[in-house]
Amino acid sequence: MTPPGAGTTDKLDDDDYPAYSMGRAAELAGVTQAFLRSLGGADLISPQRSSGGHRSYSRYQLRLARRARELVDRGTPLEAACRIIILEDQLTEAQRINTEREAGTP
Repeated sequence: MTPPGAGTTDKLDDDDYPAYSMGRAAELAGVTQAFLRSLGGADLISPQRSSGGHRSYSRYQLRLARRARELVDRGTPLEAACRIIILEDQLTEAQRINTEREAGTP
């Protein structure tokens, strides 16, 4: 039998677990709720939705939102900022894969 609350910490440690409501996510990321919605419209982030339609965001998505806000604040158009972030993310993943291959990790 699994004790009550077991696994909750594991979920909260997971960067992709949608733990934050829109209001809390906006507060933590230092952006407005409208900005979070615009990132969804630009296909940078896709929050999970409850059966009632409420959006939930992960820590990973909050990092993307903060990075987008940084770029937009520097004068980068939103669509371009989102593309830059996607390319940065792809580069990071490619570097991780190369490092694993060089180390002989499958």
